[in-house]
Amino acid sequence: MSERILVLNCGSSSIKFALFDTAEPLPRTPAWNGKVNGIGSDRPTLDERGEPRRSVPLDTAQPYHAALALIRERVQARLDGAQLVAVAHRVVHGGAKYFEPVRVDAAVLADLRDYIPLAPLHQPFALDAIGALLQARPDLPQIACFDTAFHHTLPDVEKLLPLPYDAWQRGLRRYGFHGLSYEYLSIALAERYGDGARGRTICAHLGSGASLCAMRELRSVATTMGFSALDGLMMGTRCGSLDPGALLYLMQIERLGVDEVADLLYHRSGLLGVSGVSSDPQVLLPREAGDERVQLALALYVRRIVREIGALAAVLGGLDLLVFTAGIGEHNAILRERIGRELGWLGVAIDEESNARHAPVISAATSRVTVAVEPTNEEWIAARHALALVAHT
Repeated sequence: MSERILVLNCGSSSIKFALFDTAEPLPRTPAWNGKVNGIGSDRPTLDERGEPRRSVPLDTAQPYHAALALIRERVQARLDGAQLVAVAHRVVHGGAKYFEPVRVDAAVLADLRDYIPLAPLHQPFALDAIGALLQARPDLPQIACFDTAFHHTLPDVEKLLPLPYDAWQRGLRRYGFHGLSYEYLSIALAERYGDGARGRTICAHLGSGASLCAMRELRSVATTMGFSALDGLMMGTRCGSLDPGALLYLMQIERLGVDEVADLLYHRSGLLGVSGVSSDPQVLLPREAGDERVQLALALYVRRIVREIGALAAVLGGLDLLVFTAGIGEHNAILRERIGRELGWLGVAIDEESNARHAPVISAATSRVTVAVEPTNEEWIAARHALALVAHT
């Protein structure tokens, strides 16, 4: 009997799912995948590969659990007699305890719930899915794969926060995120560029959330996200790095409560907050010619990326390979060109034609830095980890 692994990537209002055959080697393209969108809204939809998007009724009392039940139903219909041997979950935060994928039981689940305040946009929803499936299918292994794990190789000087030392002892430190994406790139770049990827590499994961990772020998040595997924780059709705004094001002002078500040930083800042229009560059770019705030939002977005690339290049002592990935990184040629133009001092030069067609290499022949576009594959990494754990139990 053939075997399959289900991968779930749970957000606050959507669940991505992918079903992988456990052939050897593990196929990088799932046998089937899709997404439930708009969970909790009045018009949830289901996207399945090869099928038109359709509206789906979800129980309004527990819409998230209803979405999970729908996915289980659709998975069952797609197994075609194959056996489901594990469910792999992208879990954003493993804290100071979990550095490797782990099979989740009640004790592990309780540990992971302690990290919800560190990743409130993602952690609770992944854990809800794990909890529901543990209850429904206690025999089926649930494997947590952590976005923080890839950054376990960061040196202590990168992990340490400049707070009293006992904060470090209590677990307040820089963890880093988007680790499943960067782990995939560490494999894909080695395959594509060989030793050329083992030098001074910076990967730019640019999506609704965004971060940079500096690598040497394809291992993380510095990254822009830190203690939480609010740190570093300006994002779609998240602020990125911010003077802590601004937070004190908001709370002490403008009298915003903790929940109001959290909502502002996570949901009302970034591209959306500055532009007042949208969190999506694809929406903003056509409007910038006639809207000063949109112009400013996009300029700030690029500036923050350029500034942080410069900082990571300083840590690396130069730059050999710059890689764009994730939704914006893979598909937005205009922003890639603007970022590349600002990095001319590093020796970056973008080839206009290659960039326009999203070629794997978009740097010009004169560029001292290879600039690449590499699609990420977090689901395959999660499936790979789950398969390895299941095979050893």
